[in-house]
Amino acid sequence: MSDGSEKGVTTVKQNVCVIPDLTIKDLLSAIPAHCFKRSALRSSLYIVYDLVVISGIYKTATYLDSLISPEHISLPHPLLYPAARLSLWAGYSFWTGLFATGLWVIAHECGHQAFSESKLINNSVGWVLHSALGVPYHSWRITHAKHHASTGHMTQDQVFVPKTRSQLGLPSFDPTKEDILGSSVSDEVMKELKEALGDSPIGAMLGAATYLLGGWPAYLIRNASGQKRYPKGTNHFNPDAVMFAPHQRDSIVLSDIGIVLWLAGITGSVYTFGFWTVFRLYLVPYLWVNHWLVLITFLQHTDPLLPHYRASEFSFPRGALATLDRNLLGGCGSIMGWIGAQATHGISETHVLHHVSSKIPHYNAWEASDALRKRLGQAGIKLEGAPGGWGEVYRVFKECKFVEDEGNILFYKNASGLAATRPAFADGSASDSGIEIDKI
Repeated sequence: MSDGSEKGVTTVKQNVCVIPDLTIKDLLSAIPAHCFKRSALRSSLYIVYDLVVISGIYKTATYLDSLISPEHISLPHPLLYPAARLSLWAGYSFWTGLFATGLWVIAHECGHQAFSESKLINNSVGWVLHSALGVPYHSWRITHAKHHASTGHMTQDQVFVPKTRSQLGLPSFDPTKEDILGSSVSDEVMKELKEALGDSPIGAMLGAATYLLGGWPAYLIRNASGQKRYPKGTNHFNPDAVMFAPHQRDSIVLSDIGIVLWLAGITGSVYTFGFWTVFRLYLVPYLWVNHWLVLITFLQHTDPLLPHYRASEFSFPRGALATLDRNLLGGCGSIMGWIGAQATHGISETHVLHHVSSKIPHYNAWEASDALRKRLGQAGIKLEGAPGGWGEVYRVFKECKFVEDEGNILFYKNASGLAATRPAFADGSASDSGIEIDKI
């Protein structure tokens, strides 16, 4: 995004986002029929694979830990022994957390009924795996299904819903000093917005770190980053919460029972093995799982390139295509990119396909994604973002501050009030928002 300044006004050259008019039939017909097949046996083998890898990481760390002593290795200073042990177990928690995220992904597939042909098997396996990772299985399964039905919808989506100018208490939009689509803004307005929002690198770094570490439990407990129209106190543990229907009450209670058993298991383990053992072996990797979950999903659904829709412009295909595929850890090199994709079963790399058809299991999603990308390419649509990692979270966190209260197709603006992207319709039709949109 190149920019220039003239007479106290900054103007940027924006990317153009083609607003799709494809039907769900257009999208699904591009995917080979065998990709929709689900196998309980094959899906179960991936659970075994994840557990074997995690066990191997534990065995390796335990063995190496036994060698960190003066009897086995000579270090120049006594303090280097605990430092080496700390580094070893930090590595254990990182890799265990990454591969345990793969178990989280399989439980998530159970919620989509992608694990097998049996609803009973899907929900049983999903409840066990998600409960073991501190997730209220059915509660999140229900709201996540709503997210899939309304991805990118300003009033119906369940998570990663942008805050508007008025919700943040920013200065009102002034059409004489700024462009509604974010291509230009006066220096005066830019200064006001930066002062109101804050635009310091340290602030963005701390905000991103807090989001990665606490974003997931904050969403479950108090609807942080969730749907803004829900009342205060909305959470995933209350059977009477507004996002649940009366007939789903028993499922929410069952989810809560899973969480109670999870907490009881942690408490009992602390009593039996000691806090530091449980902290080292389970709690720190658990925090890494939460971190990866937030990092992956945040970057899938948040970027200056992605549109958000109000009701009049929303459709399921548009919502499904309002997300990005990214190579997790791809910015750390091809080997780390391959490990990141394999450890998390391609949830970041095949996410657009997952939104088009969430019942396709992850082991078929690679082929299905390739076929879907070819069809999208024919329509001039490319939905591949930069590799997923901390640097990208920091960039997106800085660039995605708010959306306007006006308009039916919205793109994030940064702290300067500038947007990197503007919408365009491929068929020459116009939005009913009264805002001029490009035709291509």
